[in-house]
Amino acid sequence: MAEITSNAGHNRQKGGVRRGKKLSTKVDLTPMVDLGFLLITFFVFTSAISKPKTMDLSLPAGNDKTTQLGKSTALTVIPVGNNKVFYYHGTLEDALKTNSYGTTTFSVHNGIGDIIRQKQIALGMNSKLKKDDLMLIIKPAIDATYQNVVNALDEVLINDLKHYAFVELEDIEKETLLKLKIE
Repeated sequence: MAEITSNAGHNRQKGGVRRGKKLSTKVDLTPMVDLGFLLITFFVFTSAISKPKTMDLSLPAGNDKTTQLGKSTALTVIPVGNNKVFYYHGTLEDALKTNSYGTTTFSVHNGIGDIIRQKQIALGMNSKLKKDDLMLIIKPAIDATYQNVVNALDEVLINDLKHYAFVELEDIEKETLLKLKIE
């Protein structure tokens, strides 16, 4: 704290004239410097913690907007409202014929992560393919929230998927969602 020191002794001069005592105005700024360093340390520390975390997105080179992929390696995930996910294997037409589609959630148990891992295991058992050949296609529905899309990207990171893409929902998929009453 700041302090003001004064000389406690009285000096009397002969002659009868009394002079006012002179006070020393020495201010101790050591606590202020300590507070400054504490504030600097606090702001440096909090700015280091609050750095935004980003995810690397790998985009295809060139102007070609289509990519050829095998039907057996494709898994399409459609995040819809209420934290539900509609998924199907291969093409939608084949999935509807062979009943290889379903709905799930983003939960840890029996969620979309388990579906992805099952697909990776099935690809790993195939002699011509490996689990890294899985192509996850994410097609957010209109009523999907931003959190649903982030959860789908989290599944990409958790399951170490090398190939994934964001694609717009096609009209046939919108009609199928309405027909199956998936909201």
